Amino acid sequence: MAALSSSTVSSGFSWMQIVRLGLVQTALGAVVVLMTSTINRVMVVELALPAIVPGALVALHYAVQVLRPRWGYGSDFGGRRTPWIVGGMAALALGGFLAAVATALAETNLFAGLALAVLAFFSVGIGAGAAGTSLLVLLATGVEDRRRGAAATIVWVMMIAGFAVTAPLAGHFLDPFSGARLVAVSGTVSLAAFVLACLAVRGVEPAAAPARAEPAGPAKAPFRTVLAKVWAEPASRRFTVFIFVAMLAYSAQELILEPFAGLVFAMTPGTTTKLAGLQHGGVLAGMLMVAGLTMGVGGPWLGSLKLWTALGCAGSGAMLAGIAAGGLVGPDFPLRAAVFGLGLFNGVFAVAAIGSMMALAGAGGEAERGTRMGVWGAAQGVAFGAGGFLGTVAVDLARLVTPEAVQAYAAVFLAEALLFVLATVIALRIEHAGATRVPRGQRERTLKLQLEPRF
Repeated sequence: MAALSSSTVSSGFSWMQIVRLGLVQTALGAVVVLMTSTINRVMVVELALPAIVPGALVALHYAVQVLRPRWGYGSDFGGRRTPWIVGGMAALALGGFLAAVATALAETNLFAGLALAVLAFFSVGIGAGAAGTSLLVLLATGVEDRRRGAAATIVWVMMIAGFAVTAPLAGHFLDPFSGARLVAVSGTVSLAAFVLACLAVRGVEPAAAPARAEPAGPAKAPFRTVLAKVWAEPASRRFTVFIFVAMLAYSAQELILEPFAGLVFAMTPGTTTKLAGLQHGGVLAGMLMVAGLTMGVGGPWLGSLKLWTALGCAGSGAMLAGIAAGGLVGPDFPLRAAVFGLGLFNGVFAVAAIGSMMALAGAGGEAERGTRMGVWGAAQGVAFGAGGFLGTVAVDLARLVTPEAVQAYAAVFLAEALLFVLATVIALRIEHAGATRVPRGQRERTLKLQLEPRF
């Protein structure tokens, strides 16, 4: 019982502190979801702008984040991560609010509105990059090795929870829609997110200070040498290609699903925002399901990350094909069920791919773990930004060929489904580290150790 009464681990963060840091990701997701769903839809449907406009703005938000290494260096130089997290969240919250103001302004002055939108999305990119990078560094330095996998899962799920909770709540208060109401809702969400992040990180960092002290080691090889070595590994290179293709397909639907629902199914802004929340709820359900099965509950077959990665990709492709066909069917098509199914399989793929990434990170050599993860992270970021942008470009180009919006969106959804099929094929060829398939006896012993009250 004495062990249960203590929530603090002298050598690192307690579970409660990890959850508190996860709340920063929840706050970050709450602001970002309005940028990629609600504001995107309003620009395309209510303002009748080409889909490439919000697509380019979101791509800008991702492009700015190539400066993540510089922000990480800044927090290293200063010795503290908290100021960078708080400062980043301030920039993110300000950008989220300004994006809503810009969208409302564009109704009366398009040029001024778009100019302000560029500044807003630039601020969002800086904020998300600065806060997110320093948060991950803080977790890496303050969490024990045996807890890093669980900590990463907690933080990721809490970010998805931010999406899933914010979208339906915001959607409820957005109807009946007006520019002023959009500004009020976005401002409230941004302010609440900033306050939540500040409270979450308050007093947490000092507990991680001892974990940062590392003995001096031998000089490391130059960055280009290590990068070339990682890229020369067939398994690492194949996994990089998989991440890029899968994330390209994953993100290409993000900016066109809500406009599709508005144009083809005549849904209101509030209803399509709730639809986005339903999708993110499906993502959360898929992630939690696979996380439980791969921790030993599902046995050797259901515990295979390769199985769930491939199944998630294949299922996502099937759901996208179904949504494409559903637009042609008309109002009787169960769009909400299909969108939830898409989110479910997206979540299955995402958490299985993250598990595979963690298992493979040290497979080719412990010294290159960070570089290997960096290569995969870069592939994910580039694909995510490019996917959202290319999805909107594809819709605009398809609408030049066919006058019917439903056919244009159906063609793009089918193209994304084919990308997921390709990702499925690549996933089946990925080499998994032995830790992804643990014998039953060892898995039971590991599960028993995890359940012992040692924190």
